[in-house]
Amino acid sequence: MANVVLEFKVSAGDSDPHSRPVLILGQQSNLQQVSWSHIKGKLQPVVSKETWQAALSALNPNPTDSCPLYLNQAVVAALPSRVSRHNSPASVHFLSRLIRSCLPGGNNRCIVVVCERSDVFASACAIARAFPLFTRRSASTRRTEKKHVTVEFVLVGGDSSLDEAELGCLSNAADGVRLAARIVDTPCNEMNTDHFLDEIKAVGSELGITPVIIRGEELKLRGFGGIYGVGKAAEHPPALAVLSHTPDGATQTIAWVGKGIVYDTGGLSIKGKTTMPGMKRDCGGAAAILGAFKATIKQGFKDNLHAVFCLAENSVGPTATRPDDIHTLYSGKTVEINNTDAEGRLVLADGVVYACKDLSADIILDMATLTGAQGISTGKYHAAVMTNSEQWEVACVRAGRSSGDLAHPLVYCPELHFSEFTSAVADMKNSVADRENAQSSCAGLFIGSHLGFDWPGVWVHVDIASPVHAGERATGFGVSLLMALFGQASDDSMLNQVSPLGAPSSKCEDQMERDCKRRRLV
Repeated sequence: MANVVLEFKVSAGDSDPHSRPVLILGQQSNLQQVSWSHIKGKLQPVVSKETWQAALSALNPNPTDSCPLYLNQAVVAALPSRVSRHNSPASVHFLSRLIRSCLPGGNNRCIVVVCERSDVFASACAIARAFPLFTRRSASTRRTEKKHVTVEFVLVGGDSSLDEAELGCLSNAADGVRLAARIVDTPCNEMNTDHFLDEIKAVGSELGITPVIIRGEELKLRGFGGIYGVGKAAEHPPALAVLSHTPDGATQTIAWVGKGIVYDTGGLSIKGKTTMPGMKRDCGGAAAILGAFKATIKQGFKDNLHAVFCLAENSVGPTATRPDDIHTLYSGKTVEINNTDAEGRLVLADGVVYACKDLSADIILDMATLTGAQGISTGKYHAAVMTNSEQWEVACVRAGRSSGDLAHPLVYCPELHFSEFTSAVADMKNSVADRENAQSSCAGLFIGSHLGFDWPGVWVHVDIASPVHAGERATGFGVSLLMALFGQASDDSMLNQVSPLGAPSSKCEDQMERDCKRRRLV
C-alpha cells in the first residue's frame, strides 16, 4: 500500500481486466441504475452483459456483499442499502473495508464508485484511508516501482460527471488524509518534534508560508508553561508552531489548534506495558490539522486561517514534571499537576489562548487524541464534540455525516462539571477528582476554562482518540471533517456543497455579507 499512487479521473478509460483488474462498488440500487454501455469497457471481453446482470441480482448486502465477475480480476461489491441517522450516507467505513478485502491485486488497478454526487467527497476520503503510506516492511522498502490505482466516480440521479476542479479537490483531500495517517503511523524514533517541525515546514514551503516557531527555553520565557512543562524532559525540545493564511478581504479569523504529543509515556504517572504501545498516535490531532490545512489552502480559503501545533514528547527524565508541581500556563492561570498523563489538555490550553490573544481568532477549534474515555463516550467511529455554541454542535454532526468523519456531541455543562478540577493551592488541578463523572467532557472543559467560559467567540473541542486509528493503522481522521465543517469559507464548489450550510444563495448576497463583516460559517 505504501507505494500506491492514487489518481482520480473523470474517466478511467477502457481496459481488459486481464491488464487492469477492476473493483466496481456502490449501493445495489445505484449499481442497478448504471447502463451496461457505461461499464462494459472496463469488463469486456471477459465479462458479458448477462454475467454483469446476474452478479447484480445475486448481491445480497447484509450489510455488504461482493461477487467475482471474472476470476480474481474483476469484482462487483455492494454497500449497505441504508444507514442510520448517526452514520454517513456514503457508508465510508464499509467502503474502506470492501476496498481492502475485494480490490484485486496488481500494479495497475481501477476502482469505480457508483454513488450520488453528495457522497463523492466522503467516498474519496474513505478510499484514501485504504492506502496508507507508511511501512518499514523490508520487502516493501526494496520495491522501487509504483503501483497505480485509478478512481472513477459514476454519478446516478441525473448528475453530470465530475469536472477537473472537483477532481483536484478530491486529490488534495486524499493527499491530506494520507499525510495525516502517515505521520500518525510513524514511530517516535522517526517522528519526534524535530521531524514534525520538518513536516510543518514542508507544507509551509509548498504553500508559500513561513511558519512561526517558538521552541525550547523560549517557551518558558514567554509563559507557555503547559507545552514547556510537558515536553521539557525529552531529548527533542517541545515547540509551538503556527502556519498562517491571511488573504485580502477576510472577514473573520479561524484557528485550528492541534495536540501533537509525538509520544506519550504518561510521564512520571507512567503508563503500563499494555497501555503504552500505540502512543505514537497521540499526535493525531496535530497531524489531522496539518493535512486539512494543506488541502484547504490549496483549494482556496477566503478567511484568515491559522494552524497551531502544540508539539511535545511526554517523556520521563530528571527534569520531568512531577505530580504536585504547579505550572503557570499562557492564560496566566496556575495548574496543580495531579496526573502527568493528563498532558494533552495542558499543551492545548496554551495553544487556544495563543490563538485568542496573539492571533485574535473569532473561531477556535482544538482537535486532539485527548481521552481514552472518548471511546467509551462515543465509540470507535465517532469523534466526541463539545462546544460553547449549539449551532456549531449541530454543524459538527452534519459535517461528520457529509465528510465520513463522524462526530457526536458531548455534554457541555461547566457549571456542573468544572468543580472536578478544584485545587486547594492553585487555580485548578489538571485531572478530575471523580473519573466516573463525564471524563471526556471534563477534559474538554479544562481547555475551555483557559479561554474563559464567558469568552464571546466560538470554541469547538474535538476528541478523536479512538477514530484516529482502526486496528494498528491510522485513519487520517479529522482531515475531511475540518474541510467539510469550514467548507463554506472555501473557494471550492465541492467543499461548499458538503459544508453544513450549503452554498451561498447568490454571489451578490455573499459579497454584501462579506463587505459588512456579517458572514459567518454558522
